[in-house]
This record gives sequence, C-alpha cells and structure tokens, in this order.
Amino acid sequence: MTATSGSTLYRLGGLQLQVVSDGTLWIDGGAVFGLVPKPLWQRMAAEVNEQNEVPLGLNCLLVRSNGQTILIDSGLGLKLDDRRKTFYHGDYGHLIRNLAKNGVRPPDIDIVINTHLHVDHCGWNTAMVHGRPVPTFPRARYYVQRGEYEIALHPNERTSAAYMTENVTPLLESGQLELIEGEYQITPEIRFLPAPGHTAAHACVAIVSGGERALYCGDLVHHTAQLERAAWIPAVDNFPLMSLETKKRLVEEMLRENALVIITHAPFPGAGRLTRADNRTKWISA
Repeated sequence: MTATSGSTLYRLGGLQLQVVSDGTLWIDGGAVFGLVPKPLWQRMAAEVNEQNEVPLGLNCLLVRSNGQTILIDSGLGLKLDDRRKTFYHGDYGHLIRNLAKNGVRPPDIDIVINTHLHVDHCGWNTAMVHGRPVPTFPRARYYVQRGEYEIALHPNERTSAAYMTENVTPLLESGQLELIEGEYQITPEIRFLPAPGHTAAHACVAIVSGGERALYCGDLVHHTAQLERAAWIPAVDNFPLMSLETKKRLVEEMLRENALVIITHAPFPGAGRLTRADNRTKWISA
C-alpha cells in the first residue's frame, strides 16, 4: 500500500488500484446499523456525534485495466438540494480535486461503473454547467444495471430521496450510458457482479489480475462489522433478507479467494481482507 494525496494505492497482480476519496458524510447510526441496539453497534463505531450520527467514507476506486482508466462509483458530488442536505451532510465533493492531485483529469476517464444510483455513489456522474447537469467525464462510457436505472427514474415514496435524475438522464441524452443486465465482463479483468439486497439491482465489481482478486462492495455493507456479523443489516437496505443471503455468499467467496475488499463507506481508504478462525469472521485492514 502507498499513500498519496487524497488517495491510496494498492497493487493487484499487474494492476494499480487507487482508492480516491470524495470526502465523508454523517448518517444516523440507526440507519447504518438497522435493528442492532446502540449499545452493541456503538462499540464498533469509530465516532458517534451528539446527533447519534456516524461518519461514512466516500471511497471511490480508480483502476487502470486493459489500457483504460476506470472509475468505480463517483461519490456524492456537489448537486444536493436543501431537502437532501438534511440527510446527507458532511465534508464531501472532493473527488475531482483528489483525482487532479494524482494527475487524472475528467477527460482521462474512459469508463465509469456505478454499483447503483443512490446519490452518494453517482454524484459526480454529472456536474452543473451554466445551470444544467452535464456529464463530468466527457469521454467516458457509464455502466449501470438496467434495473437500477429503471428504479432511479421511477422511485417510490421510500426511495425517492436517494435518487436524483440529474445524475443519470444527461448520460442517456449524451449517448454515454451503457445499460447492463446481470453479470457482465467490462474488461478482461473487471466484472460487474449482481449483488441484490440494498436495492433490487445493486451490483458489486470484481477485479482479477495475476491470480489475485479484489471486490469493490458498493453498499453490500456500510461498515466492516457487517462483514463479520451476517445478521447486521443496514436499515437503508430495501430487501434485508436478500441482503443477508447475498452477503453470506460473497463473504465465503472473499474468504476463499483471500480477496482485497474495498468498502465504500468504511473510513478511508476502506480496504482490507477477511480471515476466519474458530468459526468467526474477522476484518483486517490493509
């Protein structure tokens, strides 16, 4: 691991993986930990403020694969309206600046992959220019699960605050949007992997190089403790029992493959591996 300004580098086989931060947001601890009582989850939380909120990282991943520069998730961005700012608040919007610190400009990005279209995972898909949203990465193809796209355009009363059409419709209008159904090989080393539960069409991103493996989790979990404890499910998951089964399956794969795991909302850089001893799963930061 090598730390640089606003990002952290890892090697995976022949690839360079670079976790790049969009900042930190603060979310109600009950939303993050669901039915788990506060006396239990508070022991696992790095911080809890007076409003009972915990900090969540906004860890995006930059990968150079097959001659292309690929960004996985794009943080929260800077387009939130006043209604959403009551739920999503913190110190965020730093992704483009942190990419620039590492010599990457928006036109350098060839592919953007969104694990799902909640505002804290696709906020920099677009940026406001002269009062209208336009694609932030002008040369990129944006990969999104078709089911997630449909949900984002037609949210219900429970999910409407989590989606902003400004993050996705300009991509369709510009011809940059690629709608994917199910498992999909984006490059020889990067694969879109359906992981339903948080949303019906949520996906993770699997990366393989030189016999080594990594998994970018999206919102498979919001905290490392949720990988160690199968029953700990966020309240913001739309399909908690589906989340449980998806997580159990992928945790076994992570253990079997000794995968490098990148958790979007863990404290920066959110990377580590899982081990198991005495029938207990444990997270080890990388």
